Amino acid sequence: MLARSLALGALFTLAACKTTAEPTPAAAAESPSPAASAAPTNRKTFGSPVAGGATLALSDVLKAPEEFADQSVLVEGEVRRACTRKGCWMELSTAQDPAAPGCRVTFKDYGFFVPIDSAGSKARVEAKVESKLLKPSLVTHMEEEGAKFADKAADGSAREVRLVATGVELWR
Repeated sequence: MLARSLALGALFTLAACKTTAEPTPAAAAESPSPAASAAPTNRKTFGSPVAGGATLALSDVLKAPEEFADQSVLVEGEVRRACTRKGCWMELSTAQDPAAPGCRVTFKDYGFFVPIDSAGSKARVEAKVESKLLKPSLVTHMEEEGAKFADKAADGSAREVRLVATGVELWR
């Protein structure tokens, strides 16, 4: 399940995963959210409860991230990968296919994590959309771990679209 992403924002082990500080992850809610209780699947919530309501298509957010910059969005997708050390990030994609659009999801203030075996799950994520220019040294580090950047600049920098989640629901 360690497929490489060809999308703008690929997900990989970052320096945050390698820190020596051990932040305390928030405990996962054992009961599903009210919106999820009617669903036939077993959903678990991490972080804050995910708001109900209509979701945006992840593909739309990834096609035009500037339209959603610094806004909170509700999206659903497939967890293509997740940090296997602490669960401090995951890659949300429109499909498990490595060529499908996807982006990295981090967790607000490093305040919660997802299970390290989250890859292969479906997810509903409430998050703020960010688009950041990554320094060449960070791009190199990420590429050494399997990342691909579609629009890398001549100086080695690259733009990454990322979701900073306040809440995540996972189910299989």
